Amino acid sequence: METKFLTDIEIAQAAEMAHIKNIAAKLNISEDDLELYGKYKAKIPLSLINKDKIESNNLILVTALTPTPAGEGKTTTSIGLTEGMNKIGKQTTVVLREPSLGPVFGIKGGAAGGGYSQVVPMEDINLHFTGDFSAVEKANNLLSALIDNNIQSKTRSLGIDPRTIGWKRVMDMNDRALRDIVIGLGGTGNGIPREDGFNITPASEVMAILCMAEDFEDLKRRLGNIYVGLTYDKKPIYARDLNAENAMAILLKDAVQPNLVQTLEGNPAIIHGGPFANIAQGTNTILATKMGLSLSDYVVTEAGFGADLGAEKFLNIKCVSGGLKPKAVVLVATIRALRHHGGATKEEYNTPDTDRVSKGLENLEKHIENMQKFGLNPVVAVNAFPSDSEAEVELIKNRCSEKGVKAVVARGWADGGDGMTDLAHAVVESIESGSNNFKQLYDWNNPIKEKIATIAREIYGATDVEYSKKAESDLAKIRDLGMQHLPICMAKTQKSFSDNDKLLGRPSGFNVNVREFEFAAGAGFIIPILGKMMRMPGLPATPASEGMEIDNNGKISGLS
Repeated sequence: METKFLTDIEIAQAAEMAHIKNIAAKLNISEDDLELYGKYKAKIPLSLINKDKIESNNLILVTALTPTPAGEGKTTTSIGLTEGMNKIGKQTTVVLREPSLGPVFGIKGGAAGGGYSQVVPMEDINLHFTGDFSAVEKANNLLSALIDNNIQSKTRSLGIDPRTIGWKRVMDMNDRALRDIVIGLGGTGNGIPREDGFNITPASEVMAILCMAEDFEDLKRRLGNIYVGLTYDKKPIYARDLNAENAMAILLKDAVQPNLVQTLEGNPAIIHGGPFANIAQGTNTILATKMGLSLSDYVVTEAGFGADLGAEKFLNIKCVSGGLKPKAVVLVATIRALRHHGGATKEEYNTPDTDRVSKGLENLEKHIENMQKFGLNPVVAVNAFPSDSEAEVELIKNRCSEKGVKAVVARGWADGGDGMTDLAHAVVESIESGSNNFKQLYDWNNPIKEKIATIAREIYGATDVEYSKKAESDLAKIRDLGMQHLPICMAKTQKSFSDNDKLLGRPSGFNVNVREFEFAAGAGFIIPILGKMMRMPGLPATPASEGMEIDNNGKISGLS
């Protein structure tokens, strides 16, 4: 008889969820403090953040090697590790990002974990959830409307030169037709014609600001600092010049509060914010992380894509800005990704091959070395797949041991918390060893090119950095605006250490090329663009949406 494996959504729908007030009770949150969104979701007030507990409790970062297009299971591992930590008696909360609808209906799928390591209610989390993305979208687009209204105004115009406006509208959907558009057509009553476009909502600076804000007043200050463009006489215009920050903050008054849900095994999960890691900082909000650390002895969180992107930005930007100090790092690796970096084609990803794994381990070893540069000795989690061979697993363990690192097989997808207790023990051992002492890689006050060179050489392994004429011009503008003291948020492909997605494994002897710069004055970082980065994705030839169904009772299938 053929064995039937349940899909992620079938596993999630079969779960018996506890009322969210019972999950909150595990964190000593009273029901009166919750803003309920039905039975299984709630907002948590910022008043519960306790600064005295944040530093003494334990922050665990989950990151990964350079991923294949399907991803290597950071979220699944983060959730599974949380289940495993609770099983060994360690009060632990997982703190994650919110999924974007674009990938959900496109190709990547949702971001609620997988198998028996999921957060629920899975459908709600992957779809509209508590409306945070909608609030970010509306706040972003309010500023767009205010900009165009000011250009149109005959009495209150600030003299904004439409040619200099870099602010775009956003929508949380993959829609390539909206990347570059012309607005204001149809006559004088419809505005001033100009070029514009849409980004996807996670790429909005408002999302980045939500994730960097320390409190509501800081949120308003950062919103006011959003750079809009220049006047005709070359004076900078910010959102505060349009008196936009308070109205934008009003739209975000609920979105600023972290969301509480639960894992399949009934442990607390806080989910909040959702910037991408290849074009933004790629981690959940500082507020959510601090909330978790205020309420729980251990917090497991993740950072997007490989450690050269998500972890580097988490450590150099989020931790430094928020005063956070991770006590442990978990590096997720799949054997299929190691085969990929060792030269396997997509058709060969599931074919055991120790030679290819051995070659691919160069990529993992570089990520290990990078984390050690931050004073953090990682634990490697080998995210288990049925095609893994014992010989390949032993090869990984031996090579990691040579680097002074422990590798543990993680079976959270198949076995939930029961399959993650070995990893949980290894992480606790790493924390209690006292050997992890986080340090930032560069000083924010260093010159911009020096900060970029540090990341390129130390993290990517590049020989040098080259700048286009456009990049040099942008750099002069950033200096003129007095932003040279901000940290660096690199925008590059997630498929390689380099800016060339064809260079797999551990490339060497390459230069990275800064094509241009952007900057997020409100969020507080400078963005070098390496190559052409897509801020509004398109749908694949066969979108995931085509495989989804909903029946007469509202039951959804095909969502992953």
